[in-house]
Amino acid sequence: MQDPWLRTIRPLAACALQGIGFLGDDLIALDSIRGYLLRINPATDNTTILNTLQVENFIGAAGLALLQDTLWVARDNSVFFCQFGAFSLQHFFTVPYPITGVGVWESTIYVASQRAGYIYIFEQASRREITRLPLPGVGSANLVVREEELWVCDRTEQTVYCLDRATGEQKFSVLTPFESPTGLAFHRHPTTGSEILYVSYAKDEAFIRDNPNNLDNPYEVSFRDRTVVHPLQFHYNPKTHCALSNGYLIEMSYAEELLPLEEVNLKQLEWRIALPTETDRQKVRSIEPIGRPYTEEIQDGQRVAVFQFETLKPNERHLFGWKALLEVRAIKYQFTFDDVDKVPPLSPEFKAMYLVDDDELAMDMPLIVEAAREAIGTETNILRKMLKIRNFVYDRLSYALTPRIEPPDIVLARGVGSCGEYVGLLLALARLNGIACRTVGRYKCPPQAEYRLVPLEPDYNHVWIEFYIPGYGWLPMESNPDDTGEGGPYPTRFFMGLPWYHAEIAKGIPFETLMSQGKPVDTVSIGELAINHVRFTVLDELPPPN
Repeated sequence: MQDPWLRTIRPLAACALQGIGFLGDDLIALDSIRGYLLRINPATDNTTILNTLQVENFIGAAGLALLQDTLWVARDNSVFFCQFGAFSLQHFFTVPYPITGVGVWESTIYVASQRAGYIYIFEQASRREITRLPLPGVGSANLVVREEELWVCDRTEQTVYCLDRATGEQKFSVLTPFESPTGLAFHRHPTTGSEILYVSYAKDEAFIRDNPNNLDNPYEVSFRDRTVVHPLQFHYNPKTHCALSNGYLIEMSYAEELLPLEEVNLKQLEWRIALPTETDRQKVRSIEPIGRPYTEEIQDGQRVAVFQFETLKPNERHLFGWKALLEVRAIKYQFTFDDVDKVPPLSPEFKAMYLVDDDELAMDMPLIVEAAREAIGTETNILRKMLKIRNFVYDRLSYALTPRIEPPDIVLARGVGSCGEYVGLLLALARLNGIACRTVGRYKCPPQAEYRLVPLEPDYNHVWIEFYIPGYGWLPMESNPDDTGEGGPYPTRFFMGLPWYHAEIAKGIPFETLMSQGKPVDTVSIGELAINHVRFTVLDELPPPN
């Protein structure tokens, strides 16, 4: 039976929670859309509206903090407080920019403002500003104080940061299992005594609405609010610079249905499909064949399934592939610029493998050579160089699905690319600047962790990259999901980090290849021979990482 204190809390009648706290064992939450202050039973979701006559005062409010019998909230540029139970707001102070989060610790008030880019710290008695600390992310932030730690959740970054309360220095950060975290609160487990960090989330989702007033076209795309509270599990290891957070046990199936568009006749065919790999965030519990048996080989350290056909005749049909049971978690590496300021040189072996044009990267084209120079300027730090290259690509490309993958010079000239084309440009610019990079893929589980035991099918395949820091190892970097907004600032949630829903397969090697009589097949493509079937099933949430 699931621990009632480690479940997803789905409060009744709530639209968008923008702050949470605990009063005893009751969860107190602020719904900024309705203006409700809610008391929620974490074990049953039973919900009570507390401010039945004062909801208008709380509409549009953000942040929530509880200190003894006093409740603190923010609205627009101001912070207010009231006696719990009375809910008659009194003005405390106003700052020049909108406030998105409030925290209280003893006699000190902490206020987050995305527009200002700071956390303001005030003395309660005098209402005097003591100091201010820089906000770590680029999005709307909320916060909570726990002894000497200041915890901040960033809605855009999909991240929770642990900061030193006095200096603002970042101790570590972790990715959240869902998008749009809006509030956070600690509570001690009534039985075990361990502290649990609860995080609220608020986002709208699309759905198909049956509109009885539209007889010609009754099915319409509409949106509805979704808000939940879920425990954030995390483990940070300073020695490995690695922070893991919530993970899931998933079943992934990949199969090819042989269905040629034209007649083919291939002899001694070897059909290779890469298998999931073991990483810091992904563990392979088991893999079994689908349809036909395979042999396994190792290619550049990666596991590959080899399906063999003596002959592949016209009108022949097969279904073959693999099914894997995977443990996947979110990961965030915690390297700073100073950590990698002086790294050893790249080995000759890695230069030969990862600094070359081995995939039509147009690394000798003048446009790409000039872009590589412009992207980093005079920067020498490897992390700063990689971040500047990423931002350079984001500034110049917009995402769009394309019918085929074009070389980086064509992609850069037209200013539009798919994830694979982003990857090609990133690889070219990084390799020209001496940074070893490789492609990683191949699929993302639809990020719907609440849909347990329901088959989920991704819309598309996906690729991203890893870059290498000598002396430390490979670090992940997404190709384009954070390419949002005009000119940034861009989130860094997936720079040195990946969410739980990425399935890591084929690091630096092709995902799928064909060989006939010992030679690559170039007369027909895989897409012309078969239809792939990809399925994920979320089975359960994993226990806390350690």
